[in-house]
Amino acid sequence: MGHLMHTLGESEKGEEVYTMLIEQASNEKDTANYYHHLGVMKDRRGEYREAIRFYEQSIAIQERTKDPNHKRLETSYHNLGLAYNNMGEYSKALSFYEKALYMEKKTLPENHPSLATSYNNIGLLYDNMGEYSKALSFYENSLDIYQKTLPPNHPLLATLYSNIGVLFTNLGEYSKALSFYEKALDIEKKVLPIHHPDLATSYNNIGSVYKSMGEYSKALVFYEKDLEINQRILSPNHSDLAISYNNIGGVYDNMGEYLKALLFYKKAFDIYKKNLPPTHPNVGMSYGNLGGIYYKIQEYTKALKLYEKNLEIFQMSLPPTHPHIAACERNIEAVKKKV
Repeated sequence: MGHLMHTLGESEKGEEVYTMLIEQASNEKDTANYYHHLGVMKDRRGEYREAIRFYEQSIAIQERTKDPNHKRLETSYHNLGLAYNNMGEYSKALSFYEKALYMEKKTLPENHPSLATSYNNIGLLYDNMGEYSKALSFYENSLDIYQKTLPPNHPLLATLYSNIGVLFTNLGEYSKALSFYEKALDIEKKVLPIHHPDLATSYNNIGSVYKSMGEYSKALVFYEKDLEINQRILSPNHSDLAISYNNIGGVYDNMGEYLKALLFYKKAFDIYKKNLPPTHPNVGMSYGNLGGIYYKIQEYTKALKLYEKNLEIFQMSLPPTHPHIAACERNIEAVKKKV
């Protein structure tokens, strides 16, 4: 019943039902399953702290009772890893992804799609950590399996193409990135509803490439398509909506329209501050973006404070060799010359 209610979009009622079922559960297997579904509900609403709490309760029961249903535990490890990834806690995310992969390698054939999903998740994590060669290796393992086992228009292939596109964007190989993003979008337009969140992601990704290539008018068109979908399907304070605002702010920033940029950057910052831990890299990025605007409009004291907060967060949340940290230090050095 709870699953049905969530499917119908009545998340709060579904949550109430699962909570009631936990209180009435006659065995720990059911209790673990209900906690897992509560975690999924919270995850889909962007409430990652609560999702983690429920996933961890489910996993604790499954590990204690040695539930023979390995697939359920693997899924719980996957979901918990993803939630930690969304919170910017990458070492914890990697730990749970690796647990899932270890179990899968013991129980599944070498070309099973679930293995490809695990390789993809670990690749995505390494990409977020700035370890791009490791990321590409895991993505290639995933792609090899998907191409052997899935039809060419499968949504999982689209997701992987998008992830590889992000990697090439981070490496500055924009033509390769655009090629993978367009492969993803081509699949998604064929198989998904017009307001599906994966379409929003693809529009966002293509916008990012055009922005990096300096084609700002094209970038803005794709970013606005992304924002239109996200405003339809997400709660007003969802973290993915913050990404949309931030990206549009970035285009206006590059176009020299600093007041418009500031407006969108502040919208993103407000959402990140409400939803994410204070040391999350996206919070740090928002401080940096705001600092950049104040630097450009010659309010150097404000800019310096924001840049210093940006650096403080990145030093706590990213590996010391991550390129974002070096960029932050250069920004601080530049603004100190102006103060």
